[in-house]
Amino acid sequence: MRRVVIIGGGISGLAAANRLIERHSETGEAIQLTLLEADPRVGGVIRSEPRDGFLLEGGPDSFISEKPQALALAKRLGLESQLIETNSEYRRSFIVRGGSLRPVPEGFHLLAPSLIWPFLTSDILSPLGKARMALDLFLPRNSSNGDESLANFVRRRLGREALERVAQPMIGGIYTADPELLSLRATMPRFLEMEQQHRSLIRAMWKNRPGRSPTVREGSSKSLGAREGSGTSGARYSLFLSFEQGMQTIVDRLTERISNFKSQISDFRSQISDSTAAVGPTIQLNTKVEALAFAEDAAPERSQQGVTFQEGSEKRWRIRTSAGKTIVADAVCLALPAFAAARLLRNVDPQLATQLEAIPYASTATVNLAYKRGDVSHPLNGFGFVVPFIERRTVMACTFSSVKFSGRAPEGYALLRAFVGGALQPEMFELEEEEMVRQVRADLRELLGIEKPPLFTQIAKWPNSMPQYHVGHIERMKRIEQLVSTLPGLALVGNAYTGPGIPDCIRSGESAADLIGI
Repeated sequence: MRRVVIIGGGISGLAAANRLIERHSETGEAIQLTLLEADPRVGGVIRSEPRDGFLLEGGPDSFISEKPQALALAKRLGLESQLIETNSEYRRSFIVRGGSLRPVPEGFHLLAPSLIWPFLTSDILSPLGKARMALDLFLPRNSSNGDESLANFVRRRLGREALERVAQPMIGGIYTADPELLSLRATMPRFLEMEQQHRSLIRAMWKNRPGRSPTVREGSSKSLGAREGSGTSGARYSLFLSFEQGMQTIVDRLTERISNFKSQISDFRSQISDSTAAVGPTIQLNTKVEALAFAEDAAPERSQQGVTFQEGSEKRWRIRTSAGKTIVADAVCLALPAFAAARLLRNVDPQLATQLEAIPYASTATVNLAYKRGDVSHPLNGFGFVVPFIERRTVMACTFSSVKFSGRAPEGYALLRAFVGGALQPEMFELEEEEMVRQVRADLRELLGIEKPPLFTQIAKWPNSMPQYHVGHIERMKRIEQLVSTLPGLALVGNAYTGPGIPDCIRSGESAADLIGI
């Protein structure tokens, strides 16, 4: 019998638990599984809530199908029929400049254009800024193989205006990060590959522009979330998927499956020396872990052919909960923010804890606002807008939720979702909710022409929720992985390590389960 305890019930921890159950079904491995969550619910920042005919997302509203782990998990859970794509009619976005929304030119994806004419006729950059971007066609490759920040890379290849007006809001916004500190190698390595392979980013984008890639056959196994239409700009919106009833769908299905798993307890209590070991439901909510230890555990006596003898001792993990109970486990998966994992590991491995504490975090808030469609003068003919930091506004981005996905608002109504905070504007996150709504509404009044108050607002605040992949992150991860490898049965999973998106978190959880489930 192998007992595994997962600490943390976000999508990473749920994915790890589900993978252990899949392994049990595939191989018959005998495991006892326990997932501990400090909050009264699992799912972490994933939270979908119906309200008055609207569907509100408190956290992520979609996942990207280009990274296959989330889509593959949804299919294994039987959720494929509930998947929905973005609205194919409005797959474009806007950037704020001078207090108005300017369309991102067709074929412009994150940093560089794949189509020339739409870019030349766009007003997101000045003529001088466009000319500086064009120099990318003639600049040499960077000879250095060292890590560099997003800001340095964009200034070097495309110029300062491209950084301030495009790269910072579009890429920095994904990570809610300061581009001066954000590691390009850890976040957007494909742009470094473009430079090395094609010398010019613009040249690379041209060669991979829509129409040059092999077409995807309609109805094929790869067609879902892979059809790129004309007129798209900004992110590759054809790759974004969600569920009819919101992202909570995958959390609910995972919770149901894990809760119904019957651990093979056997005579587990007799196998451990700690009489206070807690055996309970597979998922235990409102259960905060207070301490973690990795210590020798005197093995019990056992009999063989009438002779009683003492087995050799071995190290096991001991988890003490807020309820005063102790769980003894063979393996522990910490599905926690890096700073929370560091707190638990301080007495186990101080060096590892120090490395984890060095990963910084930013705080963000989402503000859902519901309106009558007639109260919004903007045509909402896109999926939303991003705001460059130099515009000095409260809102750093806004999604037109009722346009992006179907079923998010009743007919004749609109649902908007504003984002506040991040690494560049931590003071905005600290605003009282009433003041935050007031300032968000002031921005939307000027940018979208909304004079009337919303039907309702709903705020979700996520303190220290976004890890910051600073320059040197990859090297730090190598040190962390080396230290973890010296502690048998320990795994670290979550958005702080190898990617912040939902597919990244699922991949980390499943990989950890395959490792510690052995």
